[in-house]
Order: sequence, then C-alpha cells, then structure tokens
Amino acid sequence: MTIKYDWVVESLTCFPQEDGQTDVVFLVGWRCSATDGTYSSSLPGSVNVIFTPGQPFTPYADLTQDQVLNWIWNGRINKADIEAALAQNISDQINPPVVTPPLPWSA
Repeated sequence: MTIKYDWVVESLTCFPQEDGQTDVVFLVGWRCSATDGTYSSSLPGSVNVIFTPGQPFTPYADLTQDQVLNWIWNGRINKADIEAALAQNISDQINPPVVTPPLPWSA
C-alpha cells in the first residue's frame, strides 16, 4: 500500500509587535492528511514557535510554507510518528482491529 502524505500550514498566530518586529509568529496550526487512493486519514495540530531577539528573523510577508513546515518538524512534532499514526489508521480502516457485528437475535 502506497500512502501519500500532505502537510499543510493552516494558521499562523502572531504577536502584533515583539522586540521591534511586527507580526511575530508564536503558534503554527497544521494538518497532515494521508491517502492510499481509497482510504484516508487526517490529523490536525499546533506547535509553539519561540522568537529569540537578535536571532535571524524572517518578516511575516516573506515566510514560505516550507520554512514554516520545518519549524513544525524541528519543534515538538515528529514527522515520522505523525505519518506512522496516519498509516496505522488507514491500515485499521482496511482491516479493522475490532468490529461490532449485529446482535445475533436481530433480523
């Protein structure tokens, strides 16, 4: 089974002003979706971003999705673990680990 993963940045929450900078991101909302063409699964999340005065700063208008995705993966979000959880969910849809059959006395 080949699974395609799609990571998307859904929101950037900012402080309007911080240490002389404007629109300083402190929270990134993300979603990872996975599909094998038939089954799909999705997980949302968020990660805090730490602004350190004096360190390189990218103005909000110049941020790229790739840069912000790297913030996510370099934060507390383990990309491999998220993708493994989504793959397991798809596997469980294909071969459910538990089932609820109809009651034997139901028509």
